[in-house]
Amino acid sequence: MKALFDPGDRMNPGKVVHPNRVDGQLRLGPSWRPKTPETHFGYPQDDHSFNRAVMRCVGIGNCRSHSGGVMCPSYRATLEEEHSTRGRARLLFEMLDGHADSAVSDGWRSAEVRNALDLCLACKGCKSDCPTGVDMATLKAEFLAHHYEGRMRPAAHYSMGWLPVWARLSRVAPALVNSALHAPGLGRVGKRLAGVDEARQPPVFARQSFLQWWRRRGPEAPDAADPRTVVLWPDTFSTYFHPSIALSAVRVLEDAGFRVAVPDQPVCCGLTWISTGQLPRAQKVLRHTLGVLRPYLEAGTPVIGLEPSCTAVFRSDAPELMPDDQDVRRLAGQVRTFAEQLVHHTPENWRPPRLDRRATVQTHCHQHAIMKFDADRELMCRAGLDADVLDEGCCGLAGNFGFERGHHEVSVAVAELGVLPAVRRAPEDGLVLADGFICRTQIEQGDTGRRALHLAEALALGLEGTLAGEHPESLAVRPDPPSRSSRWAVTAGATALTAVAGRAGVRSLRRRP
Repeated sequence: MKALFDPGDRMNPGKVVHPNRVDGQLRLGPSWRPKTPETHFGYPQDDHSFNRAVMRCVGIGNCRSHSGGVMCPSYRATLEEEHSTRGRARLLFEMLDGHADSAVSDGWRSAEVRNALDLCLACKGCKSDCPTGVDMATLKAEFLAHHYEGRMRPAAHYSMGWLPVWARLSRVAPALVNSALHAPGLGRVGKRLAGVDEARQPPVFARQSFLQWWRRRGPEAPDAADPRTVVLWPDTFSTYFHPSIALSAVRVLEDAGFRVAVPDQPVCCGLTWISTGQLPRAQKVLRHTLGVLRPYLEAGTPVIGLEPSCTAVFRSDAPELMPDDQDVRRLAGQVRTFAEQLVHHTPENWRPPRLDRRATVQTHCHQHAIMKFDADRELMCRAGLDADVLDEGCCGLAGNFGFERGHHEVSVAVAELGVLPAVRRAPEDGLVLADGFICRTQIEQGDTGRRALHLAEALALGLEGTLAGEHPESLAVRPDPPSRSSRWAVTAGATALTAVAGRAGVRSLRRRP
């Protein structure tokens, strides 16, 4: 019958009629002997093999979608196969001697692979959205580590890759640093030297960091073994750029009955070094952090992350970078998001303040991929927020990506595919929420006329009665718990929360009796 209706054997050849041998058309073949390179990441989910991690891609093509989810923002902006997850995976496969006639012949030094990975935003969208779980962000970091080993890197790797160091140094004279970064002539020269696109405005360093405020507050360190103790992770962004977020988190956590501890030494998750492929340095930074946190890790104390990308490092990147380190495993199990702590681990009689507002919410890509957003949805529901959680993909700024010279056009194109138009359509009397520093920055610099808040800021404002809106009575009667949180609310925190309210465009302000 097939010969009668399909004499040329064009319809499904080699399947039912005259099938091919089971081992006759393998992708790799019995003679394939790929390179087995030494790597920095352990790839514990891929039999500790970079090759297997690359070959997760089997060409399904979900990365060529045009809406919904996150994957793949660079393809959606360029519509080029080279800039899709599948295209990059194919080039990495060729780099591993995929075929005898492979066009990629210079391995880790390949300019073709570097160019394909250049527009990868490292959003990790493929880790969750790809049916086979390709993690192109990790593969990119691995490639960059080898590609630039022993030679000069792009300027952006030194300026933004070492951001935590420069942020700490800014404490010497933050006002002077801000003036220099934003001065017309000097700022332009600085961007050029730092590899930053001239169209980007550098973020402003806070006059007083969260750690400076915390030390002046002078609380006694709680017992790590106390079940009420939590460690608030002082990430670079919430510490040196938007300290009102960390202050707000302290306010809400203490209201919920927790005793907040903050590391007494500088710590960092190593995110910026990981994303720029400076992996040996990232491991060194993580080992120092683990040493500082060890008393809390041994006691099983929860570590609360405010910045999604930093929390994702502890949950995913660090265990892959240091898979045999017991402290890394402990930290991965003890780190929680702010919402996870308040939804799953608070006393039964605690309730968040009622905000009774609409909210447009942008989920950080790393949270979408690693931690998920279920706890945040539940917390917003309990707080009376009518949340419109966007399904518009990546914001486009993506850490250092959108700041790097040559990436601005793609960064904005990605944002204009969904996130920025959605924020512009958001109701004026509603909130715009984005827990990620980069997401908030893109919204602020994206000609939306809006500034986004962290969920911790919105809840702290609710505790202070400054998000009263149409139902002020629902926010004005919650008593303070008898602790230092009451004193915080009327002293250092009051100024910060008032500033936050102004940043969010909250016009209805009312203090509680």
